[in-house]
Amino acid sequence: MRYKLSLSREGFTFIETVLVIGIIGIFIVVLYPSIMNSLETRDLENSARDIQSTLQRAKFQAVKTKINHRVGFENVNESWFFFIEREDNPGTWNMIQGIIKKKISFKFNITVNFPDAAGTPIKAVVFSPLGFISNFDTNQNNITLKSYKLETHGQPDLRIISVYAGGSIHYIKSESE
Repeated sequence: MRYKLSLSREGFTFIETVLVIGIIGIFIVVLYPSIMNSLETRDLENSARDIQSTLQRAKFQAVKTKINHRVGFENVNESWFFFIEREDNPGTWNMIQGIIKKKISFKFNITVNFPDAAGTPIKAVVFSPLGFISNFDTNQNNITLKSYKLETHGQPDLRIISVYAGGSIHYIKSESE
């Protein structure tokens, strides 16, 4: 009986493994800025779309229940929160059950340009039972979210949500000048 000696080997050598890990590392270093910009863009988009959908939900609730609803924006310790309230009695606003205050990410520069809610530090958009904005002001009708990180990379860094007297909500993606 003869045994055949085989010189073939199974697996990878240490040098082959290090070489593959090195190539993967180079790809990660090259793609890292792109990945981070994508994550920043997604965070900015998600925050703006969340505000937009909250405004739309408040409008829908006002029309559905025939009761004034508002989306309030409150600055607490340099953090912006937004929430939906309804006017159960004239001048008495209460949070809707099941709705929580949402926080806008602190990493964005936030400019809330809505009218002040009477006697409170809250800025608000008030929807009437017809879906119109009952506290509309042509000079105070939007919120702007800005990402400095996207601005430095020359990408669209602004998300502007505007409301109009008829209750329509407009979303704009833009670049700083």
